[in-house]
Amino acid sequence: MHRTSWSSSAPETPFTLPRPLGAVLSRLPAYPGSMLLVTAINLALTPHLPPDVAVLLKDRRLSIRVRDARLAFDFVWTGWRFAPSAPQPNPDLAISAHLQDFMLLAQRRQDPDTLFFNRRLLMEGDTELGLVVKNALDAMELPLLDPRYWSPCAVLTRWASRRPWQLPSPPLSAENRR
Repeated sequence: MHRTSWSSSAPETPFTLPRPLGAVLSRLPAYPGSMLLVTAINLALTPHLPPDVAVLLKDRRLSIRVRDARLAFDFVWTGWRFAPSAPQPNPDLAISAHLQDFMLLAQRRQDPDTLFFNRRLLMEGDTELGLVVKNALDAMELPLLDPRYWSPCAVLTRWASRRPWQLPSPPLSAENRR
């Protein structure tokens, strides 16, 4: 199994969203954000989710909390996909960090253990489940938020390689079959 290497190019001073912006964002309804997040997770992660992790996640309530934006994205694994759920005061697993730290994690520019030990990444609830999720994500080779991966050209190239654009060849006429 190939393991992704993490770089530690995080800025010395972490960026935090300004408090007034966090106050505005906190007033947004929770469901649309959770729906957007699970759509992205289902597209990017679900096809690569190891079966043993999928079994462990079944019906578990999860929450991603962006501290500086004062946003929480609640969802559950149904057994075949992630689905948004109502906000949960005590989910089975809550992972919280500032927006910048989540971006660094998604871009694989920062190691989750480093953020955890620096108290910039928090896990609450079932920590065993948290470690399973962390290890599963760590083992995946997914450039989640690498802008080059999501450029229109790269997306179309991936899509085209799965859906050939060539039309079926026309049937050969009697004189061309000889």
